[in-house]
Amino acid sequence: MIGRPPLNVRIAVTAIFASLIAVGTFFSIPVPQPLYEITWSPAIYLALSVFVDSGTAFSATAIGGFIGEAINIAYKGGSPIYPFGMVWARGPEVLIVIWGARKGRKWLAASMVIATVFETLAFFFPDWLFYNYGLFQYSVPTGSTGLGLAAFDFGTLVDLAWIPVAFGIIYAAGPAFKRLGFRSNLQEPKQP
Repeated sequence: MIGRPPLNVRIAVTAIFASLIAVGTFFSIPVPQPLYEITWSPAIYLALSVFVDSGTAFSATAIGGFIGEAINIAYKGGSPIYPFGMVWARGPEVLIVIWGARKGRKWLAASMVIATVFETLAFFFPDWLFYNYGLFQYSVPTGSTGLGLAAFDFGTLVDLAWIPVAFGIIYAAGPAFKRLGFRSNLQEPKQP
């Protein structure tokens, strides 16, 4: 079970990690439209999910993803729906990882994979509808289909590459989170 440090510590951790996630979302790897970018923030929020309670992890991920993507839209252009898509797709990812961590080490990596697949599908299905119905500045060029353009969302599966990085963060930052009063979501095997 996870520890609950004082509210001021949880708010500070939320603010710090929301900032890191926002920076990780803004400083992204550009890729062609319609995918636009690959961000490095998944390593941060996947690791954070192991250390903190669900409210702190969800808040930091949702706020950071929204702010980072809003800055991207302001500087690089794109649909105003993108920041909301980050909340819709990435917020639940941390809840999936927390669930897996609470089941033990064997489930942690699997839950990170499941969370990344969820994120991909959470982008894919709405984008498919947005392209088909021309919503939120989405349009389908001649010779393309909404399904074909939405299929580019499967490129977000490249986020699977961030899972080993998240494990590195988990092992490196664990002691610092313990000092802050957080107990890991990761269930250790019971000793006989």
